[in-house]
Amino acid sequence: MRRLLLTFALAGGVSMLAHVAARQEVCLTNPEESLTLRVSVAEGAPLYSLALGEKILIEDSPLGLITDFADFSKGLNIESWKKGEKIIDYRLDRIKKSSVCDTASTLLITFVNTKGQKLQGEFVMTGNDLGYRYLIPQQDGYASTRVIRELTGFRIPDNSTAFLTPQSDAMIGWKRTKPSYEEEYIIDAPLNQKSAYGHGFTFPCLFRVGDDGWVLISETGVDRNYCASHLSDRNDGVFSISFPMAEENNGNGTVEPGFVLPGATPWRTVTVGDKLKPIVETTIPWDLTEPVFTSDKAYSPGKATWSWILW
Repeated sequence: MRRLLLTFALAGGVSMLAHVAARQEVCLTNPEESLTLRVSVAEGAPLYSLALGEKILIEDSPLGLITDFADFSKGLNIESWKKGEKIIDYRLDRIKKSSVCDTASTLLITFVNTKGQKLQGEFVMTGNDLGYRYLIPQQDGYASTRVIRELTGFRIPDNSTAFLTPQSDAMIGWKRTKPSYEEEYIIDAPLNQKSAYGHGFTFPCLFRVGDDGWVLISETGVDRNYCASHLSDRNDGVFSISFPMAEENNGNGTVEPGFVLPGATPWRTVTVGDKLKPIVETTIPWDLTEPVFTSDKAYSPGKATWSWILW
């Protein structure tokens, strides 16, 4: 059973509709005040950064979407914001921790472009975790949308190294099942090392930021309304969200996700720590999501086999 309690502080942000300011910024800390998130708009472009104590583990990185009806990547202002707390309380006997009870800091921020079109960013932070996603309200007579591009990126400090597995070519390998997330990892590699196939890297993606700490990047909450994503190669210092290759659909449909409005994207997740312990112990993939269905019976695992072990 899961119980979520969400409360927003009554004092929200101040409307900032008049002009695009040089820089607007909203800060959020986790309940322990060990993590600091900064969400800003600089010359119309939305950005965020994340620090563990005084150490910046994700530098100013891009946010935003380009949809079939609006461009939310430039010409933006922060219109308003609300901070609050969220109680995460659930039990799940099939993950690394059967009982989770935690308090998260939350931020709901509304961006508006020069045409008055709105995009919201929802941010949730616990002890070592940050999750964020975009919310698109119904507007301009649009009841649905198609996301042409997601601008979300991750600017990892230059002194970092990477532990990554490449995204494979599509429709190759055994029974044409690739990408099947079974490629060889690069270990402690320079950030500029290109992926083996030229398609970027598969989630989860781990980085060591010199002696300052570790960063794990992934996603959760993907459903039928959106595609699974991966990271691009590093371009201009940024790893970006990439949609699937067209070939992965075997020629059917489009890789651009479309959904009914109001709607939401999946969560992008970041786990940080000065050691690997928080990386290994994180439960953020389940903390941010709701059960899709419940069963009226309790099932226990029985005997099982795995044929590959014979090989």
